[in-house]
This record gives sequence, structure tokens and C-alpha cells, in this order.
Amino acid sequence: MQAETTINSKMSSKITKLQNTASMGALLLDAGKISPRDAERIIALQKQKGMLFGDAAKALGLVDDDDIQKALSYQFDFPFLTAGEENFSQELVAAYQPMSTQVEALRAVRGQLMLRWFSNVHKTLTLVSLSRGEGRSLMAANLAIVFSQLGERTLLIDADLRQPRQHALFKLQSIYGLSDVLAGRADLTVITRIPAFRDLSILPAGTIPPNPVELISRGLKKCLKELQTQFDVILIDTPPAEQAIDAQIVASNCGGSLLVVRQHKTRMNDLQLLKDALQDTGSQCLGVVLTDF
Repeated sequence: MQAETTINSKMSSKITKLQNTASMGALLLDAGKISPRDAERIIALQKQKGMLFGDAAKALGLVDDDDIQKALSYQFDFPFLTAGEENFSQELVAAYQPMSTQVEALRAVRGQLMLRWFSNVHKTLTLVSLSRGEGRSLMAANLAIVFSQLGERTLLIDADLRQPRQHALFKLQSIYGLSDVLAGRADLTVITRIPAFRDLSILPAGTIPPNPVELISRGLKKCLKELQTQFDVILIDTPPAEQAIDAQIVASNCGGSLLVVRQHKTRMNDLQLLKDALQDTGSQCLGVVLTDF
């Protein structure tokens, strides 16, 4: 059985590599976007006009820009989704709008974090906001997607054990999650791999507990130590700092935090107080991200 599993794994790997190196025409054909007869028409126009296959297909009205971008994502091993594909929230712009200015900004944040944090021995990072409605959960979700698109083994943990959001953004069905792991009611097999992306997994919040502070305080450090052997990047969503002390406890176990604020909402004095409070726990504040989610 073990040999069979290994063989199947190797076959799957080979199939993926073949898809990544396939021509634009083969990818569109396999996706059902064009028929063999369409392909012949496209090739004829391609030769006649000296066009790229995708441009010729568009000129004939057989495919659109989304079809071409999807095929290119396979060729360049850069997974993203087209509108209506999968059942995720459309707020996951990194999944559905990878060429947008918002996602370019996310890649810039990712680049800074790779240089200043994850390039060293660090693997965990807490995202913290002062209050709700500042885009923290969306930032965590979208940032996790762009890290996975880079090929990093990425885990997104929803440590907001009061009003979690990640299960709703990714439309997860599991009722178990972080709280159940910390309480000993479940193990780390409750982590959900997201097949639509290369290396993205999610540990949702799970059952809403009556004692989130106690659970996080006594069990998170051990849990993260185990997870760091399995993942390259671990991003943690937290409750707003003004609501509870949870975020500070999580940040103290991670060593690093990223502050998320919303323009015209977060006050500078309050932000400075939050930064000081996080640093008092031993968490290094890596910077501030201004959101417009």
C-alpha cells in the first residue's frame, strides 16, 4: 500500500508538471474552452497573422481575457481563481483579482516581511488591529494567499475565538478548529488544506469557547512549536485589541506583530499605545499596514 501511494504521488507530480509546461492551446482544450475544430481555426489565423495562440483565440471570439489569464496561471505555476470559480468570498482579492493594485500592495507587504522577518528563523506573525472593521481579517486572509502563491508552505490560523471570520471567508464546513485543539478535543488534523492554492492551509477558530484567554495562554505556545515544523509561514488573525487581551497574548508567543489600521478611523495616539503594549509583551512590531478593504 505504501509503494502504491508513492507511485500515485509521483504520477500526480508528473501530471502537474506536464500541465505547467503545456501549450496555451492544450490548456484551453483541456479546460473545455475550445474544441479541436476551434483549435484548427485558431492555428490557421495564428499562422496567417503571426499572432500568439491566445490572441488569435480572442480575435475569433472563442475565449476571453479570464480564460487566457487562467491558462497563463497554469503555465507559470501561479494559482488564482476566476469569478464564480470555487465558493470563496469575493473579498479574497488575492484569489480573484491577482493583477489589481490592491494585490500589488499585498505583494509589497509580503516582500518586506520576507526580507525583514521570515528570512530569518521566524515563522509566525500575528496580525493585530485596535478595533473591528479595520480590515485585519481580510488582510490576514489575502496575505496568506499571496504567501502561498510564492510557494511558501503557508498556514492561516484564526485565533479570534470570539467573532471568527476565516471560516466564512473560505467557506469552511469543519466545526472544529484552534479552540478544540487547545482544549484537547481535537488534534491538528482539523487543519484544512485549500486545494485551489499551491500551499495554503487554514486552522479555523473552531468552537466558540467560554474561556478564550485561558485556552490561548496555556496551550498556544506548544501548538505553534509543533506547527513550525510543518509550515514556512504562519499568519495569525486575532480579536481586536480594544476588545480583549487575546491579541497581546498571541503576539507574545509569536515574537512579531503587524499592525492593521484603517484610514480616517484609527487614532494615532491609540495606535502608539497599542504598539507600546505589544512591545511590552516582547513582540516586535514590524510595521503598520493601512487598509482600504
